[in-house]
Amino acid sequence: MTGLRIVHARHQGQDRLYVSLPDGRIIAWYDRETGRVSLLDADARDAVLAAIAPYATGPVTIGPPPVPTAADLARLALHPDDDLAPNRPGEALLAELDHTPHAAARRFRTHRFRTDPRRDALAAQELLGGELDRLEDAGWRVLHSVPLPGGAYIAHLLIGPAGAMSVRTLYGGNARQRVRIADPLVTIGRAAPLPQLRWARREAERASLALAAAVRPILALTGQARVDPAPTLRDVRILREHEVGDLARAGGVLKPADIESLYAAARDRRTWLRV
Repeated sequence: MTGLRIVHARHQGQDRLYVSLPDGRIIAWYDRETGRVSLLDADARDAVLAAIAPYATGPVTIGPPPVPTAADLARLALHPDDDLAPNRPGEALLAELDHTPHAAARRFRTHRFRTDPRRDALAAQELLGGELDRLEDAGWRVLHSVPLPGGAYIAHLLIGPAGAMSVRTLYGGNARQRVRIADPLVTIGRAAPLPQLRWARREAERASLALAAAVRPILALTGQARVDPAPTLRDVRILREHEVGDLARAGGVLKPADIESLYAAARDRRTWLRV
């Protein structure tokens, strides 16, 4: 068998090489982390091993694909319209801006004295969302703009070895500003204080109800402003954008199978209809 193609793909923490025929049909894939080749066509065994050999980094095992788990079957049965996994960071805000009259011209327009606060909110969600997506290499699953009844949404939902976390994202301002946190209020510079911690807790409570699992609230801040957290704050984690990578080293709460099961439920839009 000749003409096999090798295509590298990284998705949801899995680093794989896919082996396909000239017509594009995939006949095997090589998981670099586990060293396993999942073979769909037994007659192509020798050709697949020869094609994979230059890329293998250690001993290789080969066999049929693993039996799908309950989470795999749920994902395969999920209608594309109900799948939240493709949502981009800031998806909800982008949709809101696109439905605003003359949105294309107004999305990032600067007022003479002030900017549209949605501009900062969108930039913060996109920046933090990009940082969160990098956690997939460490076994985490990430969803963005999870819709809730009533028009609300969770900016980011994390599910990984350290548990499930809802992330409320906030633009903290520039280096000349200070973020003051006095539970439940958060004040950025001279702006009016807002109950951001109360909102973060409420989002975590709704996520916990939807998933029937503990969900911890996080208030994530982007920007260069100085942060003065409340000394008595315990239940809400304050996270700066440069600290997101620290989550990759946290664990001890969920096993891989539990992560996949929760993620399968969370990515289904229908899961959130009852909260």
